[in-house]
Amino acid sequence: MDKEVFFANLKKRGFQISSFETKEEAAEYLNRAIDQTSVGMASSVTLDTLGIYEKLKEHNEVWWHWQIPEGMSDKEVRYKERSAAVYLSSLNGAAESGELINIDNTGNRVAETAYGHQKVYLVIGRNKLAESFEKALERARNVAAPCNAKRMHRTGTPCIHGDHCFDCQSPERICRILMVFWEAPRGAEYEVVYVDEELGY
Repeated sequence: MDKEVFFANLKKRGFQISSFETKEEAAEYLNRAIDQTSVGMASSVTLDTLGIYEKLKEHNEVWWHWQIPEGMSDKEVRYKERSAAVYLSSLNGAAESGELINIDNTGNRVAETAYGHQKVYLVIGRNKLAESFEKALERARNVAAPCNAKRMHRTGTPCIHGDHCFDCQSPERICRILMVFWEAPRGAEYEVVYVDEELGY
């Protein structure tokens, strides 16, 4: 895959682009760019690896349901995420041609990346990039989703015992919603933050 072709195709689709060699550089960039505002964060191993929550909360109001303040519920924190000015997420797959893919369980991540914020940052490592839309979708279904099911201990799903999606009907199934960004949605700024390292699933 050619990341420069990927960047050019993203720009044609209306996305801003930032590119960094390391996760530390990307985290420092985000920490400088996001200041004195409200921030929501999606479930994301990539964001967790960046350590960006700890950095941003020093000078922003940050809401992340992986870090629930004492006295608040998961539902309350998720509501705060939805109403934040800035939203951070990762992606499950990205095609060199510019399509961006996420698979979701509860729908909060796909809903919040699609609408309601002033700016959305989508952070991805090079392992998320695939040579075509079909390969990016295959990656999202057969790499990212099983890894996340294992992380969430969804023992009732067959994918955690194999190496691909079985399109199961388990009540514990986490791949319930598929979202594809064909273009940057209207009404907000969208920036893809690319890191030339393997990050997340």
